Amino acid sequence: MAQERRLPPMLQRMWGREPASRRGPRPRLDLATITAAAIEIADSEGLAGVSMGSVATRVGVAATALYRYVGSKEDLLTSMADYVAPHPPDPGGLPWRDYLGLWTRAQRDIVLGHPWLLVITRFAPPLGPRRLLWLDRALAALDGTGLDDGEKINVASALTGYALTDAALVQTMGTGFAEFDESGIDSPFDYGEVLAEVLDPETYPALSAAVRGGVMHGADSWADDTDFRFGLDLLLDGVEQLIARRASGSHVGGQ
Repeated sequence: MAQERRLPPMLQRMWGREPASRRGPRPRLDLATITAAAIEIADSEGLAGVSMGSVATRVGVAATALYRYVGSKEDLLTSMADYVAPHPPDPGGLPWRDYLGLWTRAQRDIVLGHPWLLVITRFAPPLGPRRLLWLDRALAALDGTGLDDGEKINVASALTGYALTDAALVQTMGTGFAEFDESGIDSPFDYGEVLAEVLDPETYPALSAAVRGGVMHGADSWADDTDFRFGLDLLLDGVEQLIARRASGSHVGGQ
C-alpha cells in the first residue's frame, strides 16, 4: 500500500487545514499573532531572543498557552520563515526577464531586512503558503517561453539560491571579518594591497596579475550593488540562452 501523506500539524495550521475544535473556550490567539510577535523579537534582538517564553510575554499569555498553537520552537521558526515573506511583486505585464530580476532582488531584500532568516532558511522545496506564492509567480512569469515545468522550477531555484547567497555575503561583509580586526584591512583596497604583498606571481599568476593590475582599487565597499546585478544578469543571460535553444529545437548542451 502507498504510504499515507499528510501535512504536519504546523503546516496544517499555516494552510488553515487544522480541524476546528468545538470544545473549550474560544482561542484568545492565533498563529499569525504569535508568529508576528516572534518576528518582531527576532528583528530587534536577533534569533537568540526568540523563545517560547519571550513570545508568550510579548502576546500576554503564559508560555504553556502557546503550545496550543505552536508545538515547538522549531515549528515557530518554520512559521516565521514563511510569514515574514510579503506578497510577491506584481507582474504588471513585465517581460519574464524584467520580472524575474525584480523577483530575485526582492527575495534578497527580504533576507537583508531580516538577517535572522539566514540562520533558519534552508535550501529545501517550500511548503508554506507565502513562499509557494513566490514560486507560483516565478513559474507564471516563464509561461510562453517554451521551458517545461521542471525547467521553470530549476530557474526559480537557481535565482532563489543566488538571492540567499548574495544576502549572506552582504550581511557578513556589513558586520566585518574577525580575522581582519588586527590587520588594518578596512576596505577592498586594503585587501588588495595585502594580497599584492603576499601573492607569488609564479604560484598565483592570474590572481597576482589581477591584483597588481588594480582590480580591487575601484571597489568602494565590500558589498556593491553592481556586483549583485552582474551575477543576476549572468544567470538571466543563461535562462535567455536556454529559451533560445528551446525555440530553435535544440537540446540542452546542444550546439
